[in-house]
Order: sequence, then structure tokens, then C-alpha cells
Amino acid sequence: MRRRRPEPAPASASPLRSRIVNYVLALVTVVLVVDALVGDKGLLETMRARRQYAAVEAALNATRQENSRMREEIRRLREDPTKIEAIAREELGLIRPGETVFILHDADRH
Repeated sequence: MRRRRPEPAPASASPLRSRIVNYVLALVTVVLVVDALVGDKGLLETMRARRQYAAVEAALNATRQENSRMREEIRRLREDPTKIEAIAREELGLIRPGETVFILHDADRH
């Protein structure tokens, strides 16, 4: 008894099957690419998050610089006699002993 070899599928079925497999693979590839671009963690979302991170980082650096400037101003207001005197003269109108104050009015005002 001889074993029979399985008969190959008809030639017309093979190209159809490979065409269907190619279409399915192309569809899966397209879906994966679209998801990679616009999905929850896709390329577009990642780029948006990076831009947002850069903006927040710049704002944080600006705030740190402003805080540093304010700390220096506070230190000068507490410790620097020249700064304290300048504020007292400007805001309170104080003068040193022996100074003469001249108050000038504009001629246009009556």
C-alpha cells in the first residue's frame, strides 16, 4: 500500500489567500501606525506634553529668579542702611539733621 501525497490546493486559491493575508497585514499596519501617531501615548500627544513641560519649566525658572531677586531685596531692606535711608526719605519724606527742604510748586497750578 502506497501512501498518497496530499494533493496541492488548486492554483487559484493560493493567490487569493495571499492577497487576503496581504490586505489584513496592511490594515493591521495602518491601524498600528495611526495609533502610534494619535493614540493616548502617541507621537502627537508626546510632542504636546514636551511643549507643555518646556513651558512649565520656563515659568518655574522665571519664578525662581524672581524669588532670588526678592530675597536679595529683603536682605538689603533689613541690613543695608543706605537702602533703608533711601526708602525713609522717599516714602516718609524724612531729612537728615541740618538739611534744608525746599518745596517747589509748579507755576501752572494755582
